[in-house]
Amino acid sequence: MSILVVGSIGLDHVETPFGTADAVVGGSAVFFGAAASIFTPVQVVGVVGSDYPMDRLGFLKEKGADLSGIETEEGESFRWTGRYGSDLSDCTTIATELGVFAHFKPRIPEHFRDARRVFLGNIDPVLQLDVLDQVREPELIACDTMNFWIERSRDALLEVIRRVHILLVNDAEARQLAGESNLLKAARWIQAQGPEWVVVKKGEHGAVLFGDESIFFVPGYPLEDVFDPTGAGDSFAGGFMGYLDWSGGRTGEDFRRAMVYGSALGSYAVEAFSVDRLKDLTPDQVMDRLRQFRDITAFEVEVDVARNG
Repeated sequence: MSILVVGSIGLDHVETPFGTADAVVGGSAVFFGAAASIFTPVQVVGVVGSDYPMDRLGFLKEKGADLSGIETEEGESFRWTGRYGSDLSDCTTIATELGVFAHFKPRIPEHFRDARRVFLGNIDPVLQLDVLDQVREPELIACDTMNFWIERSRDALLEVIRRVHILLVNDAEARQLAGESNLLKAARWIQAQGPEWVVVKKGEHGAVLFGDESIFFVPGYPLEDVFDPTGAGDSFAGGFMGYLDWSGGRTGEDFRRAMVYGSALGSYAVEAFSVDRLKDLTPDQVMDRLRQFRDITAFEVEVDVARNG
């Protein structure tokens, strides 16, 4: 079992009310890989510049990830600078320097093309389509996107959506893509375009899974200390897909459990800058948080209101 992930690999400068982290590893492929590799091997495809400190990705190798799909090009790596406000939901992008990522053309190594599960990070939909043309017969394909691609590459994005099983977006992106203000209607519209499942991420407020006439909500885990929300969504996706690959399941119950695993990994990711909290995270620690999720959400209906009202 393994998951192929194609996405960005970069260096982030992050400022939050709790401190500053300079030139730390980031990017959708890195956060996804850090979370998913807790459960299953990950095959990473991306590009970095000649200035990239590849030794800082050594922890992924130690977790069994295959980094042979990362290409090094002459030039500067992708860099992002962001500043978060006091509530950590308000992020201002200060600078985005694409570097070699501006000319990224995914080349999937031959030994990656039989991956059973594929995750497409929020890169250009044209590149996502290119990846789908290179892989052979994956059983499960998930993709992420963002408002920029919804605005600029809508036709290509819709073609991607027709070919994937799962779409992960935040609530604003779901509404924008569908042209619907109602989130349920937006999710149903997206499903009508192709995906069996739509996962709507709502940040600290959790995430919603829309399936075939079913809905499942998982809350955000309540934390006293949140240091850096960067990469929380990709970490959620890593936990979600990592569990599905590890379990091998495709039922509605499997997807519900995957949502809780995803939320658990997203909650761990924000407890430190970059991927620092995920580096040494163990399956036992993940299970501890899953039990805590169960404790804060479980309840029993003891009174029949209809009968006693």
